[in-house]
Amino acid sequence: MCLAIPARVAELLPDDQAIVVLGGIRKTISIALLDGVQLGDYVIVHVGHAIGQIDPAEAERTLALFGELAHAQP
Repeated sequence: MCLAIPARVAELLPDDQAIVVLGGIRKTISIALLDGVQLGDYVIVHVGHAIGQIDPAEAERTLALFGELAHAQP
């Protein structure tokens, strides 16, 4: 099973790299698999690579669901 997480692009770096924000944590990832990624875009991140772009509203809904699940665990 794979898990990919939406993250907001906070900074574009050279060599197809970017810094994204994942739950308040900044992480450097590769954006080499995607064309046209821009600052503020939401991308789906899997194992340090952006594998797709996602609509901002959908990203926020998904992140909210992850938050609810985290608080619902016994």
